[in-house]
Amino acid sequence: MQTVNLYDAKNRFSKLVDAAEEGEVIIIARNGKPAVKLVPLDYGEHSSWSAPLQAFIRDGLKSGQYDEQAFELDRSDVLPMPERDLL
Repeated sequence: MQTVNLYDAKNRFSKLVDAAEEGEVIIIARNGKPAVKLVPLDYGEHSSWSAPLQAFIRDGLKSGQYDEQAFELDRSDVLPMPERDLL
């Protein structure tokens, strides 16, 4: 994992994207403070999930034998998305 300042990231963006495609995680900092993370698209996908969770997804979800209410989320503390991000 490498940390790059925003100015440097702008100048080396293609190289940073190449590195991310190869699996590297890049932190982009603004004014010395980490701001965003550049990761490959498959970062954190099911390949790194635990065996019991993979079995549940493979067997439980496909067969329909699961408690649907277990997957309900409490969204009372989620803020609405700013209008500028909806465009």
